[in-house]
Amino acid sequence: MNDTTVKKVDSAHSPEGTMGQKYLASGVSVSMRLWEESPGSVDPQPMSRDYEVVGFVIKGTAELELEDQKLLLNPGESWLVPKHAVHRYRILEPFVAVEATAPPAHVHDRDSK
Repeated sequence: MNDTTVKKVDSAHSPEGTMGQKYLASGVSVSMRLWEESPGSVDPQPMSRDYEVVGFVIKGTAELELEDQKLLLNPGESWLVPKHAVHRYRILEPFVAVEATAPPAHVHDRDSK
């Protein structure tokens, strides 16, 4: 039998992760999260994750270092970080973005590894 549960998440009441992300709606195969960052923050170390990420910039600018590439992320642009790709973000202006992760990033502490 298929799960037909409908979920609605109000970001004002979403749980926050240790990196500042807010967890939004989540299903079995995909989840969403919201980033609202201050300027000047940089991931201290390049990282790789065991999930794929697609994101969309709503406001602000960030730089994404991905393997041997540097991408500038501006409002209206989307990006992809493949599963296990080594990457790091640098927030250049107050930044608001939504990401989807597959499989869900928060399951089994994937975000904290």
